Amino acid sequence: MLHALEVLFLRLYMALFKVVTALLPFKWPRVFEGSGSSLELVRHMAAQGHTSVLIVSDAVLVKLGVLDQMKTELELLKVKYAIFDGVEPNPTIAQIEAGYKVLAQHDCDAILAVGGGSPIDAAKLIGARAKNQKPIMKMTGLFRVWRGMLPLYAVPTTAGTGSEVTIAAVVSDPANQRKAAAMDLKLMPTAAALDGALMAGLPPHITAATGMDALTHAVESFVSRNAMKKTDEKAIEATQLVMKYLETAVTDGGNIEARQKMARASHLAGMAFTQAGVGYVHGIAHKFGALYHTPHGLANAIAMPHVLDYSLPNCADRLAILARACAIGEKGADDIHLARAFIARIREMNAKFGIPVHLAALKATDIPKVARSAIAEARFTYAVPRYMNQRVAETVIKNMLPTT
Repeated sequence: MLHALEVLFLRLYMALFKVVTALLPFKWPRVFEGSGSSLELVRHMAAQGHTSVLIVSDAVLVKLGVLDQMKTELELLKVKYAIFDGVEPNPTIAQIEAGYKVLAQHDCDAILAVGGGSPIDAAKLIGARAKNQKPIMKMTGLFRVWRGMLPLYAVPTTAGTGSEVTIAAVVSDPANQRKAAAMDLKLMPTAAALDGALMAGLPPHITAATGMDALTHAVESFVSRNAMKKTDEKAIEATQLVMKYLETAVTDGGNIEARQKMARASHLAGMAFTQAGVGYVHGIAHKFGALYHTPHGLANAIAMPHVLDYSLPNCADRLAILARACAIGEKGADDIHLARAFIARIREMNAKFGIPVHLAALKATDIPKVARSAIAEARFTYAVPRYMNQRVAETVIKNMLPTT
């Protein structure tokens, strides 16, 4: 473990960070919710006076026709639009620059992001690039998007990232095998639509991975030392919704109620971790994404039970609260048993959804750099319940090595 004085210093630093976070003037987006809410959002955009919109999405969604009704609505409202569908999972600097070029060519005054976390994150950075006129990596880190971004309207098509309600945008830097995040209040979308009907065709494996992503956000924000009453309420509700509706969404993708409830779970979890933060699960998952292009939700799902096993001694009471809220474990059991039951439930969900215990791409030789990256990401950013040093982090990550 870390030296006691170092742990004390980090805890005092994060306690101060918590006070600052609680005072930050978060301006949450206006939310339209329910089937057809994506069209309500488009009408709201037109009412704001926008005349030329850049739609940021991915090629698969465009091909599937997910954007068609929104495009028709824009045409009826006489709002011009251009489409950039070059976003791929883990968007890169080059993709952001390509999107910005399309925006500039069409003189767009707003952005409509349609898709999962990758298109929404890309849209944030394209909008920031337009306003700040400086390289993307110069805007990564805390509060470096000085001039804000173009008005951004978000329509998530997966229930996982909560990007429509976060102040972060993650970008990949393939040349250096790393991911970096821009974090700034100015990256909060103006408005969003939670339209569960748009998620009805999502394949089971993506539904599962993104749903476990939402659960990771809820759980890590709840066990964070930066958790507050207002984040706790959102994290608990999000956890309850995932536990109740994710399996239905996976096995019966056309169940709109389950899709809508999962959209809400993702949204609430996004709000919770935006203020309370996440932890080592995300630190490890981000490096898995950078090294192996592992989808973020899948990486989180694999890492979560391993990290929670390590963190349990310092957050059993918090995990027990989640267990009780979700009716997990034996009634009247103590905190330790309930915390273990909660982690066991996560493992059961992963197994049921076909999410592996180990990461097939993970190489033993990469473990030291994965550990270093996770430690560095968390050090002055996340108020984790239990800190890791290099040796401990490597031990935790070794548990994710594929078996021979």
